Amino acid sequence: METWKQYDANALTHSAAHHLLAIHELGAQYGGWARVSDIARFLGITRGSVSISLRSLKTRGWIDTDAHRMVRLSPHGLEVVDNISAKRTAVEMFFREVLGLSPEQAEIDSCKIEHLISPETAERLVNFMRFLTDKRSGARDMLRAFRHFQEDCAGKQNCEVCRNRCLLAQLGNPKIAPKKEKVSHRN
Repeated sequence: METWKQYDANALTHSAAHHLLAIHELGAQYGGWARVSDIARFLGITRGSVSISLRSLKTRGWIDTDAHRMVRLSPHGLEVVDNISAKRTAVEMFFREVLGLSPEQAEIDSCKIEHLISPETAERLVNFMRFLTDKRSGARDMLRAFRHFQEDCAGKQNCEVCRNRCLLAQLGNPKIAPKKEKVSHRN
């Protein structure tokens, strides 16, 4: 299978993840159960949209409903929420503590990808952060050096990371001025 098709192989969509998280949060407040109207209000969407999403969540076995249209996470749904939460925490912590992003940006970006990364990737990320913060590993010095690292690459084309093109310039970094090719005008 082609790599780009793996995105669609993920059964958990961004929307489904947020519905499950909302049910979990509301359930914690209301004895495990949540009403459709509360979920809609929590997510800032219509009750109709929530009802449509809940059908899919129920089909997947992630939620249970009762005769009064109350909703709660099934045991499998709770596992999914725990997995999402662990991934979000790991990614957010990495963005904030290692990459030095603001708490706001770390939260936004971790929310965007929490349901997309594999458990293996999240586990390795957690272990990498454990390594970086372990007093015995000596990696704290590396982390400290990284936090202060500011390369004036000026669009170098022979960088080991970028190889034949400056990735920082392509990402729109205003500090990096891409080298402009000379253009000859012939008539």
